[in-house]
Amino acid sequence: MPKQGVVPDDLTRPFWEAANEHRLVIQSCVACKHLQHPPAPVCRVCGSDTVEWKEMSGRGTIYNYGVVHDCPIRLLQEDQPFNVAVVMLAEDPGIQMYSHLPGTPVDEVPVGAEVEVTFEATANGQMVPEWRVVGSSGEGGEPA
Repeated sequence: MPKQGVVPDDLTRPFWEAANEHRLVIQSCVACKHLQHPPAPVCRVCGSDTVEWKEMSGRGTIYNYGVVHDCPIRLLQEDQPFNVAVVMLAEDPGIQMYSHLPGTPVDEVPVGAEVEVTFEATANGQMVPEWRVVGSSGEGGEPA
């Protein structure tokens, strides 16, 4: 069953449009080069309002994970139990994203393993970034 759909707003639209193109982009401050996610109207470090979207490599590392056994989101209940991993981006380990780790068995998450971004469609057709352990196979989107 598809995941709950995402509805972009003006601030997040560039992130979601890039996801629809199977690209991972993160905000970058033009003034101080700080990368930030989630997006914000100004740089969280220097306060500059000149932020742009920069394409990332689509690589990262699994920092930690948990297993969801009782999810309140109806569209995810059929998939229980499922992994929720915290992925640190290769470009900046301070930027962390969540993933269900498609193709990784429940509670067999290799903490510290390298991952690559993949994209999956949600219920409304919006693509969302997920992460796959490098070298694992499985269904889903294409790696970046």
